[in-house]
Amino acid sequence: MHTTGYTVERLMREDGLEGAIRGQRRRTTIPEPSAPRPPDLVNRHFAAHRPNPLCGSPT
Repeated sequence: MHTTGYTVERLMREDGLEGAIRGQRRRTTIPEPSAPRPPDLVNRHFAAHRPNPLCGSPT
């Protein structure tokens, strides 16, 4: 069966259907700005000891 895109769009809109959205990320979790942040139980420090350090030895 051959139909035009507009016909399919109109029929889907009448039935309340939506097509798949591709290529866009949906944000599922939105953090509450006033919520307290969990404590850093590991005491991580993300500061570099010197500028531009290399990870591992160059080979």
